[in-house]
Amino acid sequence: MDLRPSSLTRHHRSRQASHAQLVAPFVLIAVVMVVDVLAPPEVHLGPFLAAAPAMTASFAGPRMTAFVGLVAVLAQVVVSTTRTSLTDLNHTFQIIALIMISVFVTFFAHLREVHEKEMVQLRTVAETAQQVVLRPLRDRIGPLEVASVYLAAAAEARIGGDLYAAARTGTGTRLIIGDVRGKGLEAVGDAALVLGAFRASAHQETELTGLVHYLEAAVSADLDGGDHGESFVTAAVLEIPDDEPVLRLVSCGHPPPLVLRGSGGAVGLEVARPAPPLGLAGLVTSTVTAQTFPFGPGDVLLLYTDGVLEARDRAGTFYPLAERVAACGGRQPQALLDHLCGDLLAHAAGNTLDDDAAMVAVRRPAPR
Repeated sequence: MDLRPSSLTRHHRSRQASHAQLVAPFVLIAVVMVVDVLAPPEVHLGPFLAAAPAMTASFAGPRMTAFVGLVAVLAQVVVSTTRTSLTDLNHTFQIIALIMISVFVTFFAHLREVHEKEMVQLRTVAETAQQVVLRPLRDRIGPLEVASVYLAAAAEARIGGDLYAAARTGTGTRLIIGDVRGKGLEAVGDAALVLGAFRASAHQETELTGLVHYLEAAVSADLDGGDHGESFVTAAVLEIPDDEPVLRLVSCGHPPPLVLRGSGGAVGLEVARPAPPLGLAGLVTSTVTAQTFPFGPGDVLLLYTDGVLEARDRAGTFYPLAERVAACGGRQPQALLDHLCGDLLAHAAGNTLDDDAAMVAVRRPAPR
């Protein structure tokens, strides 16, 4: 689910704004020219004409900026010939200065346009990377109803170190949600590594613990020769059988999922023996165990990353996720995420997050 306006809508609004803004420089030129012609001989308003191309360069391209600059120069020529003559020293220097300013701001408009094109290309690459790396989850996986959302901390970002995926097996559905330590392209690469390992092994490993061992081996192999302890991935790996009202969970240092019962209230799935984050198993002695929790018809499971918990309001208060989820009884997965996303952004200071956040909601429907 993407909460941002579509590219077509943004482009349409941008064109409307540009057309409205283009009126301003021409109005300014007309007003300055008329007032300057009618002003007393000792009053010279020609320097104000330089504001027209400078204003245009802030929102239009180099061609339009140059055209506005040309109109401003012609306006100054008209003022000069009307008041005195083109050979008047004062007007001559005003025209030369206006030409130089127009050339400079046209060049700056060219640089801005080049930068905007580069940003569009980068945004397109990011969107493509999101579709390849972080594939959207289907709204129906086996008997389960599913919804997912990714909220990037940066307004123009599309993907970071948060990850989620789902896979069907012969007996149920397996899911993973995780958070890569760090940011930037390295975090995206680590997220792609984990997702690729999950998709490759989720259908092959019989036991959930075997799947986690495979993920650990994949992350550790990628870190060979690197700095262990500096790169790791917290993750929650789950298995939801089709024919049993339970779920099995292995927590690798990840925040505990929440289950919203049909009778009301949100319960945190705290495992008794959590495993270390992926990539750190070689530094500690531990065993990977899967713990079973009830997950019956009508129950809703919420998986999330720590970007949700760490969202603060202006007073520094963290987002009370369990409390807000408990108040959302009876909602379908997509409706639940829609509500939580709006509530989370309203809670965050400035309506922006300090860290990327991902959420996945899963509901086991009641039998018909």
